[in-house]
Amino acid sequence: MKTLKYILLLAVLGSTMGACDEKEFLEEVNPNAITAATFWKSPDHFGQALHTVYGALQFGPISGAGLGYELARADIAGSETWYRPYQFRTFGFSNNYIQVANNWNAAYVGIFRANQVIQYINENEIEGFAPGQKEEIEAQARFIRAFLYFDLAYDYNGAVIHTTVPGSPEEFSKPFSPRSEVIAQVVLPDLEFAEQHLPAEWTGEDIGRATWGAAVSMIGKVHLYQEEWDQAASHFKEVIDSEVYRLVDNVRHNYTDENEFNEESIFEVNFSDTKNPGTQGSVWDNDPYTSGSEATTIPKQYATLQFGGFNTLVPTYYLLELFEYDEMDPNDPDNTDRTQSMRLNATLLTKDADGLYYGLPPTEKAPFNIGQAAYVKKHTNWYQYDGEDPLSRSGINFRHIRLADVYLMYAEAVLEAQGAAGISEAVTYIDLVRDRAGVITLQEYMDANGGMIPELHISVQVHGPRTYTPATAEALLTHIKLVERPIELCYEGHRWKDLVRWGMVQSQFDQLRADEEWRMANIASIEGQPPLNLGNQVHNDFEIAQQLYTPSEHNYFPVPDYEIQVNENLIPGQ
Repeated sequence: MKTLKYILLLAVLGSTMGACDEKEFLEEVNPNAITAATFWKSPDHFGQALHTVYGALQFGPISGAGLGYELARADIAGSETWYRPYQFRTFGFSNNYIQVANNWNAAYVGIFRANQVIQYINENEIEGFAPGQKEEIEAQARFIRAFLYFDLAYDYNGAVIHTTVPGSPEEFSKPFSPRSEVIAQVVLPDLEFAEQHLPAEWTGEDIGRATWGAAVSMIGKVHLYQEEWDQAASHFKEVIDSEVYRLVDNVRHNYTDENEFNEESIFEVNFSDTKNPGTQGSVWDNDPYTSGSEATTIPKQYATLQFGGFNTLVPTYYLLELFEYDEMDPNDPDNTDRTQSMRLNATLLTKDADGLYYGLPPTEKAPFNIGQAAYVKKHTNWYQYDGEDPLSRSGINFRHIRLADVYLMYAEAVLEAQGAAGISEAVTYIDLVRDRAGVITLQEYMDANGGMIPELHISVQVHGPRTYTPATAEALLTHIKLVERPIELCYEGHRWKDLVRWGMVQSQFDQLRADEEWRMANIASIEGQPPLNLGNQVHNDFEIAQQLYTPSEHNYFPVPDYEIQVNENLIPGQ
């Protein structure tokens, strides 16, 4: 791995040194050295280089704890004032924040690596490829490049487009392209190439590589984000009808290491807590002089203090109440010994949680004080260890695309495209997700309540008895946006982008801040009472965010300050 990183650096350095005085360098060349001129000569070289492209996906801002800075901006996570995510929770970040720069840097390291594979596999005459192997390698690199550019486009509202290896300083200094250009010029063409040349499945040691299903799912997601509803629905249905994927029986298997690369997983990033032992989990492989840890640090960030974590992100009351009223289906045989829904128990730690937490019984699980009513379990090792690793090393893979997400995006696209005509189809796929979780399905609610569904996003604690509404297309879209997606997919990297594309950030902040104010005014009467079991204090997760949020300033990260300083063609505010 370290040798390959030298190669990847040399590929660009070798092309930009030509203007220097030759006398500054030794004329004699080490015949044993691996350089850009001696690499890219065989299928094995390209296979090795492709590993480094996949390796970039392990970087914290892409698949690790760095995602927390995006999560903290939405409606599902709060943070304490002394933790860095708090600056994102309160929109106090700027273009000189290291997290904003890291997010940008991580994506471009991966893009640079992908560009090398794509460019040199097309420029060089290479013998020895098996039939279709060359196209498969290029398709994998182009899928990852598209994946990273999609994130840049929706994290920064655009990107600087590089699709070749820069050969001069001028080629580094390109202007900022708006999101529409990034999608049209890079993301969709790359995904369409990947769709044509990637297999439906990999086997053996190749499991985990990008597949046809991952490419088609991403194409559907692009169309969904662009509000091209029919095209989005068509692509999602292709994935569904392929029968390559199915929901796993236990939802917990989507964010533990118990059943990785399972039948629900469409694209996930591999981590290991046994490779490169002794290396801090936060070490990436972007330094040519060190090897990456191959591990993720997410559990260290989410676990509670007494179990070796920092609990830098904690669930909001909104999310917790959604889970508390994720009502179990009394007719589901898997619910016999449960007091909480499968999704709640696998995702959050509450005072009355079922089972053990890091090997301890409920009464010894965690301190619930200063208004904190729950902690994050998803992505942590609560189910198997006594505490998190001191070196912040975890081997739990991160799933970027899974079938439950595709089902919910498909239901959304169908409702937007067809309105009332799409209700039956949408309910079918929403209920597949709900039924797997062992909770009452929408159809069961409708059958028992004259065609109406509960408004589960409205706080019962604050607003009184549960209200019901007719199951119209609009009501079902609200359910997807404010109930189903946050419950099923919380902390998986989707929520902020969802709220922004729906234009719902301010309305959510207004409502959730009003709920906080009610709780503060009524703390004496609700202290220790279900569903939240609060202490004598209320967390103010939305006090500042509700007042400061400005779409033009906060929907997207600003281009990092250092990038503007070194690229004269980047104009602030673009």
